[in-house]
Amino acid sequence: MRQCHTDKNMTICNCSYEPCHRKGLCCDCLTYHRRNGELPACYFPDEVEKTYNRSVENFIRTYQAGRRWG
Repeated sequence: MRQCHTDKNMTICNCSYEPCHRKGLCCDCLTYHRRNGELPACYFPDEVEKTYNRSVENFIRTYQAGRRWG
């Protein structure tokens, strides 16, 4: 069984929601957001992520507007 590399994942996680207990646990984060019809923070540039609008529609708007990540 593969192990989660939480420490490594935390170096690239841009989630600004501080009480989130899924930070660094990508499989849990993806499952949670997919269940809610959303995408996780890492799909958004920092300035968009901070709005907490993680909808697929917002992702598409962001991508079409030409905003880039990282």
